[in-house]
Amino acid sequence: MSINLLEAFVLASILCGFLGIILKKNLIMKILSMDVMSSGVIAYFVVIASRRGVFTPILGNTPRTDYADPVPQAVILTAIVIGFSIQALMLVGTIKLARNNPTLEINEIEKGDLS
Repeated sequence: MSINLLEAFVLASILCGFLGIILKKNLIMKILSMDVMSSGVIAYFVVIASRRGVFTPILGNTPRTDYADPVPQAVILTAIVIGFSIQALMLVGTIKLARNNPTLEINEIEKGDLS
């Protein structure tokens, strides 16, 4: 099983987003990292779904055998909408948190909650 260059870049973007979520301490950077990771997952799903073929499954006069599966397109659209709504919810929560705290650094927020 060989991995092509496009898959390698997509997997690298997923890894960069994951590492950003773990290593970054700023909440905005964590939200951006999560967005990068979810975009990478969606791109990887598209790459996997297009392995069989790239032709649209519409009947016509020319016979084609390598059709793209239309089901992943619906799943991808749903994932994009859900990802957008989760990102908006996280940003609203961050705005609410920023009104009470002068910083968005996780360490400083945790110190403020203990006292």
